[in-house]
Amino acid sequence: MRWIGAGREAKDAEFLELVSGRTGHLYRSACLLTSGDTHYAEDLVQEALSRMYVLWRRSAFTGRGRIDNPAAYTHTVMVRIFLAQQRRRSSGERPSDVLPEPAGRDTDSTLRLTLLDALGRMPPKDRAVLVLRYWEDRSVEETAEAMRVSSGAVRTRTTRALNRLRALLGDSLAELAAR
Repeated sequence: MRWIGAGREAKDAEFLELVSGRTGHLYRSACLLTSGDTHYAEDLVQEALSRMYVLWRRSAFTGRGRIDNPAAYTHTVMVRIFLAQQRRRSSGERPSDVLPEPAGRDTDSTLRLTLLDALGRMPPKDRAVLVLRYWEDRSVEETAEAMRVSSGAVRTRTTRALNRLRALLGDSLAELAAR
């Protein structure tokens, strides 16, 4: 008995299309969430996609309870995984201060490293709200849904996180951006 029918093959092809079209964007977002920890970012993307595949195979994208935007839902899953892992991480774990050099890209590397360093010194929820709001360009409501908090909490956390980021960067951001 063959367990994968024509319907399963079509679903798998649709899932592969989602993966091929969104993996790069997921990875870039994950790098920001993890403050440049590329290995952790890869793990986040892999975990999010594996969870999405399970949902995809269970027909969560075709029947009752349909998810209309699988790409956005995948980002939401990744952010929730990140926040859950941050709650469980040992306080003794510290990320490395040495980042690998990006291959072939040398433009704005100082600015990027400065921003990644500042994001790395912020609490995980602050990082998540800034990445969702300003990197992912999500609305307050979408961010609230992804983080499982109220819209008011997102607004408050965004304001506080931006103030913290400005305090961490000080005058260095203006100097770097002017170059």
